[in-house]
Amino acid sequence: MERIVTAPEVLGLDEREAFRQAALTELAAVATGRGRLVVDLCGTRSIDSAGLGTLLLVQRYAAERQIPVVLRSPTSEVRFLLMVTRLDSLFELDPLGTDAP
Repeated sequence: MERIVTAPEVLGLDEREAFRQAALTELAAVATGRGRLVVDLCGTRSIDSAGLGTLLLVQRYAAERQIPVVLRSPTSEVRFLLMVTRLDSLFELDPLGTDAP
């Protein structure tokens, strides 16, 4: 089972709570150890520290339930941010639709 949550254009301090609630609602619909949560980042242009913290919180909750979190269509800037912060190993990256060559 795959559940999808769409991240906002700017995942930051003002948007984090609504995004967190949406992601946790989708996770609750997945049985433990079955399926995955896909975070659609195709429209996300920037993520700040609050947004990263929210992604980590969602990932931690999912890991406790043995559910992988997939980041779909991250821009090259978002991929770079994940790499620099060494968070890229915590998520599956799905390049579908990215601006990567």
